[in-house]
Amino acid sequence: MTGAGVTVGFLGTGIMGLPMARRIAGAGYRVVAWNRTHDKATPLAAAGVEVAGRAHDAVRDADVVICMLSSAPACDDILLGDEGVLAEMRASSVLIVMSSIPVDTAQRQATAAAARAVGYLDAPVSGGQKGAQDGTLAIMVGGDESMFERSRAVLQTMGRPTRIGPAGTGQLAKLVNQMMVASTLTAVAEAMLLAERGGADPAQVRAALLGGFADSTILRQHAARMIAQDFQPGGPAKYQVKDTRTAIGFAQSVGLELPVLGLVDDLFSDMVENGDGELDHSAVIRELRRRNGLPVS
Repeated sequence: MTGAGVTVGFLGTGIMGLPMARRIAGAGYRVVAWNRTHDKATPLAAAGVEVAGRAHDAVRDADVVICMLSSAPACDDILLGDEGVLAEMRASSVLIVMSSIPVDTAQRQATAAAARAVGYLDAPVSGGQKGAQDGTLAIMVGGDESMFERSRAVLQTMGRPTRIGPAGTGQLAKLVNQMMVASTLTAVAEAMLLAERGGADPAQVRAALLGGFADSTILRQHAARMIAQDFQPGGPAKYQVKDTRTAIGFAQSVGLELPVLGLVDDLFSDMVENGDGELDHSAVIRELRRRNGLPVS
């Protein structure tokens, strides 16, 4: 499904969803967007996106419906609730859930979609707000291969899609991603704090590490944010906690103990409880400061 003549319904135009919907429209698709807070969707009108007043209106004529809501309960409520939009979707259309949700939730949604002859893909993303703006998201896809191939062109407007396997495996890949992101963020925050406390300039330490084995996207982007104390959310910490807790629950369900993940989850949980849940997840360095009795500006 490519460009002109294809309608995409887009549900959820927050930090990530808005630039994603804009990129789809920019590729020539007709996009009808909806957001629970209507004003958050209205900026898309300048990009040629039609803004719907009701979620049902966004999906009714769609060939593809993309769900980019904040949580599994929010997705279930809009898709499968008493007035869920799945019932409005046309047979043979495709539902793509790009929110980060539990593996079993994706599998359950896939079953509900199949009962209505609607294709289903779970396709969570990584790359943050910048990746959404630039169309460089890593897109991890679970679902039927034929549905993936039908939807590949739409997904490619937003980044690099990779099919992992059957429904739910896209979410599993995202859990793995989030484990690595959260753990690396914590390690980089500890490193920057140690450098500062030991008398080195953290900015110079970061510069020295670039290109070495410790180099990473997180060192390049998020260490810079930690040093500048720029915590405007690209990925709010409250969503990081959601993902680490989901990963712990899934690990337990398959009989695994993941001790590093448990420690990282505790740190982010305390961060949210201490009022930093709306800040970028790189603000985890603030929680490390609290634990060490250091000033948090």
